[in-house]
Amino acid sequence: MFAYLLLVLNVSLVIANSAICSILICIIALFKFVLPTQSSKAAGTALANKVMWLWATVNAKILSISNDIDWDIQGGEQLKKDGWYLMISNHLSWTDIVVLCCVFKDRIPMPKFFLKQQLLYVPFIGMACWALDMPFMRRYSREYLIRNPHKRGQDLETTRRSCAKFRHTPTTVVNYVEGTRFTSEKQRKSRAGYQHLLQPKSGGIAYTLAAMGEQFDNIVDVTLAYPENTEKPFKDALMGRMSKIVVRTKVLPVDEQVQGDYFNDKPYKRQFQQWLGELWQDKDQVLKDIHK
Repeated sequence: MFAYLLLVLNVSLVIANSAICSILICIIALFKFVLPTQSSKAAGTALANKVMWLWATVNAKILSISNDIDWDIQGGEQLKKDGWYLMISNHLSWTDIVVLCCVFKDRIPMPKFFLKQQLLYVPFIGMACWALDMPFMRRYSREYLIRNPHKRGQDLETTRRSCAKFRHTPTTVVNYVEGTRFTSEKQRKSRAGYQHLLQPKSGGIAYTLAAMGEQFDNIVDVTLAYPENTEKPFKDALMGRMSKIVVRTKVLPVDEQVQGDYFNDKPYKRQFQQWLGELWQDKDQVLKDIHK
């Protein structure tokens, strides 16, 4: 009974925190819209990022008060607040967004997530993410593009427009390479050969590198795990049942392995997919060791 009362309380607190911070961010965005110069707009963006930092800080406090968590965090010591980073991560639940913001909010610029177009219409959250210049992506299937070839390349153009807004303010762009949250059922259907991961999708990260690769200082490869709360980590966290969170961070160079014409150079595309596949194999081994 106490756990369900805690669930109701925490959900109410998280909603209130998200609503208040979202409204503040939207107000800042309205002022930013009428500001005359690029430097003043950048100042507005920095202020909106501080509100997002406040949102992450309050969520971290709610998480820590409600749960007795053993945080196991390793790697990423050389990261800095004034850099530009592409962050890639496995994706387990909604908890991942809160955890990434909590862990990295004081180490790197506030993360900006690539979001599905449908999330734009979520009350408070959608408008705030739009005001923070987070990219909203409308993914097209291969079959759809065959029927509608004029839509081909629009995702890349959307990414380029979004990333152009990040050039004047240090930014962390987050890409969940699997494209969806991990479940045991999805893992069985994927037949990718990973025990704790889904098949990585190279297109999204390639879009981002094509649009902004020369500006990134590093690629930040994050591995997340909730080894004692694998089934429903988000619900467990809200009910005070989260007991351990593991975060492993590797900082990778932006070198010739990830720089090239992914969309027109087929040998490079194969090499890039091989690089990402090897990265995912290493990540799966890290997760195996964690779960042991």
